[in-house]
Amino acid sequence: MWDNLRNFFSNYFSRLLVPKIHPLDFVEILLIAVIIYHLIKWIKRTRAWYLVKGIAILVAVWVVASILQFSAIQWIFVNTINVGIIAIFIIFQPELRRALEQLGQRKLFGLFADPSSTLERYSDETRNEILTGVFEMAKVKTGALICIEGMVSLEEYERTGIATDSVVTAALLINIFEKNTPLHDGAVLIRGNRAAAATCILPVSENMRLSKDLGTRHRAGVGVSEVSDALVIIVSEENGKVSIAQKGQLIRGVDEEFLSNKLLEFQNKQTPQNRLKFRKEREKNAK
Repeated sequence: MWDNLRNFFSNYFSRLLVPKIHPLDFVEILLIAVIIYHLIKWIKRTRAWYLVKGIAILVAVWVVASILQFSAIQWIFVNTINVGIIAIFIIFQPELRRALEQLGQRKLFGLFADPSSTLERYSDETRNEILTGVFEMAKVKTGALICIEGMVSLEEYERTGIATDSVVTAALLINIFEKNTPLHDGAVLIRGNRAAAATCILPVSENMRLSKDLGTRHRAGVGVSEVSDALVIIVSEENGKVSIAQKGQLIRGVDEEFLSNKLLEFQNKQTPQNRLKFRKEREKNAK
């Protein structure tokens, strides 16, 4: 019996292909892991993250269809996959172009850098300056469109405007949106504690459920909130009312207290409670 077992295992393991592993193979595996890690971080900063989630849902549908032998659904998936790949390159052409440009400029890891490595998005001073500027403009019915960047990069829209790279102050915002000035058209893009650019052109929402009395300023605010996680503040030029757009939703006629709470929430202020929550989430992810 022992001879039979010995012969079985010797024959079995002789058919297994055991690759030869060299020290450089470990280096290669490590490099691939680092590239994949930074690629995932970059995807989360762009609209491609929404695409990845959509693809995950489609894959789940395809798996269920395969298990249940839904031949029609499987045929649709098989015959549209090539068109889908081409569509991905067309839809995300700006992001891919920017990635290749920065790669050519040797800014690859700058491209993959996570701007949210610090928990707090902007300081208390910046929050108060935005709040003061918004309601000072609301008093005199000065139209304004302020876009505060979140996790998703808004460089694509920043390029359509004029670079300002200035400290955010109430006076700066009021002067930018003053009527008949060179920078009053378009949006101001705020990144951290800096006003990165002015006169930025934002995508206009095509949501048919929006009220017909909304102008281009409000629709642009909703539009950019649909394709990013930005917080957008809109001041109406007609009635001086302040509105907020976030996640494709528009909240109209907010008061100073409501906006202050929303800015505080979006700020991710580093309070002891937030630090404890962040540490617990990081430990959970590590596990």
